[in-house]
Amino acid sequence: MTSVDATSPLLVVVRTLLALAVVFVLLATTGWTTIKHRPVPGPSREAALAAWARDRTEHGPLPAPGSPAARVAAFFARLGHARAVALAERHPLVVGNLDGAPVALRYRANRITLDRALAAEGGRVDDPRLSDEGRHEARRRLDRFASMLRPGRQILSFDPTGTGRAAEVLGDLEHAERVSVVVPGVDTNLLTFQKTHGRYGAPAGMAEALYAEERRASPGARSAVIAWADYTAPAGVGVDAMTGRLAENGAARLVRLTEALPGHARVALFCHSYGSVVCGVAAPRLPARVTDLAVAGSPGMRVERAAELGTRARVWAMRDADDWIADVPHLEVGGVGHGADPVAREFGARLLSARGAVGHSGYFAPGTESLGNFAAIGVGAYGDVVCARADSACHDGISGAEGS
Repeated sequence: MTSVDATSPLLVVVRTLLALAVVFVLLATTGWTTIKHRPVPGPSREAALAAWARDRTEHGPLPAPGSPAARVAAFFARLGHARAVALAERHPLVVGNLDGAPVALRYRANRITLDRALAAEGGRVDDPRLSDEGRHEARRRLDRFASMLRPGRQILSFDPTGTGRAAEVLGDLEHAERVSVVVPGVDTNLLTFQKTHGRYGAPAGMAEALYAEERRASPGARSAVIAWADYTAPAGVGVDAMTGRLAENGAARLVRLTEALPGHARVALFCHSYGSVVCGVAAPRLPARVTDLAVAGSPGMRVERAAELGTRARVWAMRDADDWIADVPHLEVGGVGHGADPVAREFGARLLSARGAVGHSGYFAPGTESLGNFAAIGVGAYGDVVCARADSACHDGISGAEGS
């Protein structure tokens, strides 16, 4: 009988694939969300972009979406306030999502798009052609849009097309000295952007908790927090959640966001679950203003060592004791899986305490050390950070409060 070397590459691959298959089954039957979202009719992004491309100003063609933020900012500076407002009113879906456009103008444009989306959903709620499930989803979208239109909410991006994308700002983004960006993971869309139950496991609730904790930690700090659900996230268990395809697109959008933020604020990214994959892919392209990159409940960042991320930002990682993500094989084979475990000592991240957090979605819950650590990083109070181990190794090379 021929023996097989247990260390042979073929056997390692077979065992790895079997492990991944087992994890898929395990997670599908023990709690990883499996919500399926069908695209819903709404304002046409394609039509909005086509109308934008046809339009002109006295300065010539409008800047193409995806243009460098500095070029877009220069265009609006030449345009002047009155013409910029008129342009936003003609093309709200484009201007509201245009990196480099003035922040206040984006807020204004997105309220127009939200008004239109609200009216469209209002007409669908009692549409007899829809199934009961379809009408129920229309009511949920109607409630979501009405909530986002409440006075005082600052919607930085909003696209109701399909399952939708959004980003919201807490605080004064235009004058902030420090900006924290919350990057969420699987099953993020317009319907899950905020929740009544499981509030602090949804992007809006995560950002709300972080902003409140930052203000408590440093009352005088000029800080802002962004709930950034402005990418297409995987929907439940499937190939998308175990590969980097959607992370690539999300990373490009995240880089554009960080490049387009106004002023000279220092930026910290707080990346949860699949959001940490997005942040890992984005890392080499992040601008120097991004000083900190913190991940929680991470399946991996598509590298084997923090040094391979190619960023000068400090890399932090945490995981609570009962987070099921610990059972996911931290490896990558043939594009499946996301690489090494960021909380493994050999990965080289600064390891943070997550005491008080419960489960995979509990890291932003008020009263937890995980949220306190995020807030300390967000406002630059590094001396207040609580390390995962008693040796305080996560403080190495950092003074109590650094300017960079």
